[in-house]
Amino acid sequence: MYKSKSTLLLIVILLTFNTFEAIGQRKSENGQNVENSSHLRATPKLVVGVVVDQMRYDYLTRFWDHYEQGGFRRLVNQGFNCKNNHFNYAPTSTGPGHASVYTGTTPATHGIIGNNWYDKETDTVVYCASNEDYDSVGTETSAGKMSPHRLMVTTVTDQLRLHWQMRNKTIAISLKDRGAVLPGGHTANAAYWFEGGVAGNWITSSFYMDNLPKWVNDFNASNSAEKYKRPWTTLKGIETYVESGLDNNAYEGLFRGQTSPTFPHNLPSLWDGNGKFNMIKVTPYGNSIITDFAIAALKGESLGTDAITDFLAISYSSTDYVGHMYGVNSKEVQDVYIRLDRDLARLFKALDQKVGENEYTVFLSADHAAIQVPAYLKDQKIPAGYIVAEDLPARLNMYLKHKYGTTKLVKNRSNNQLFLDHDVINNLDLELGDVQKDLARELLSYKDMDRVYTAEQMWQNEYREGIPYILQNGYNQKRSGDILMVLKPGIINYPKTGSTHGSPQIYDTHVPLLFYGKGIQKGSTFERTEIPDIAPTISVLLGIAFPSGTTGTPIAKALK
Repeated sequence: MYKSKSTLLLIVILLTFNTFEAIGQRKSENGQNVENSSHLRATPKLVVGVVVDQMRYDYLTRFWDHYEQGGFRRLVNQGFNCKNNHFNYAPTSTGPGHASVYTGTTPATHGIIGNNWYDKETDTVVYCASNEDYDSVGTETSAGKMSPHRLMVTTVTDQLRLHWQMRNKTIAISLKDRGAVLPGGHTANAAYWFEGGVAGNWITSSFYMDNLPKWVNDFNASNSAEKYKRPWTTLKGIETYVESGLDNNAYEGLFRGQTSPTFPHNLPSLWDGNGKFNMIKVTPYGNSIITDFAIAALKGESLGTDAITDFLAISYSSTDYVGHMYGVNSKEVQDVYIRLDRDLARLFKALDQKVGENEYTVFLSADHAAIQVPAYLKDQKIPAGYIVAEDLPARLNMYLKHKYGTTKLVKNRSNNQLFLDHDVINNLDLELGDVQKDLARELLSYKDMDRVYTAEQMWQNEYREGIPYILQNGYNQKRSGDILMVLKPGIINYPKTGSTHGSPQIYDTHVPLLFYGKGIQKGSTFERTEIPDIAPTISVLLGIAFPSGTTGTPIAKALK
């Protein structure tokens, strides 16, 4: 009797164990146990990548009290906030920024070393997204002759498409062509950008399609952009914008026809003198047009409607245009972020309705940050200033003439790099490394120069921290120059109104990184994260292969 009871108890235990085991495992066709796929990856119906052009991290904290629950606050309070997130390379500009976010690596690997750069092979200056092999679609101008052919590796959007055998969709959207083309990668179904001027339409390239789809033609025909031809006033009472400087000051640019940089900015009266629809880009209404179009794309492309993950890449560009014109401390910048917060809330509400709450995953970051207007910093007794662009080549040419008897050793100067003519150096029977060192020493003696490095140093050393680490990550052996220059902190080559970017200094590298939605852990970290960490983090979340050039590391704390 005792033996039969023991046998019965053993059977019950075994059945119970097998039942619980079956919950976490399933049988494959060959009979082997396989881990439940939910343990391997999250399964959002849609990933939404948001890049905000020229967003400093402190725009989250400075303007926090003006944000509502549905936009930035939703991402921060219900998502994961990387508070110490940085670009780990220079130049910090739009093309390299978007490429690095989506490839999980830096210009040293992905090859987008600037918005424009001197191409040593063709002896011409090239644009990061231009491609004469393709035609414009949706316009008679050349504005659509673009493709990602200069991007040397795959993107996370490419890897997602490859993973699902091209059965899913990637759609990329931005006011700027490069803000759509580079995130879309090589395999995007479509990348759309906004053509200003007299048209005010969304266009693309024959790289993606021969004709615009009906929903895009319908959107363009609806004259949706026309409704933003209206005065730009502050969303809230301007007296509440205490987080920014005076409305009328000497640090801000002007639209043609204006006599002061103050609110309201009357777009209708300034329209013809400021490029018509191009003017909208330099207002928060440009971001609203992007949001309108992104919401239309959700329906028009049926994004996030099945179990196979789609990708929507959105780049908000007006923040950059406004920052360049008015500067970091302007009421215009404050207003553009308060209004962007409402646009994000509108986007997330549409995602909740069309895709389903907790059925999508979002990341939000930036392509670079920005410096405070140096003229303003100087007035606050903070070291800052400007260089005169013409002074450097004039002085350098005097040195070259005196030292080598010719100025032809320097072929091009761009992105704070010098490109030397190696043929001339060989013909003069000079050693390239010696010439690089001589010029570096000369440049370092200039008043506004902080550091100078040579290509030989980039080749021979492996830097692990600081400015040289950032420069090396931006140095591509095939495409970059012979001399890398860094201006002193606070010194820029730019007009005396508005903000800019591009340097390896921390005011250009510190940007937000927020994750939200399916598969994301709530919380935050003060540990350093870097822009190339975004793509592998999303790749791990989705259970797909990393982009082919990945050098970043997944942010484990952000993932459930």
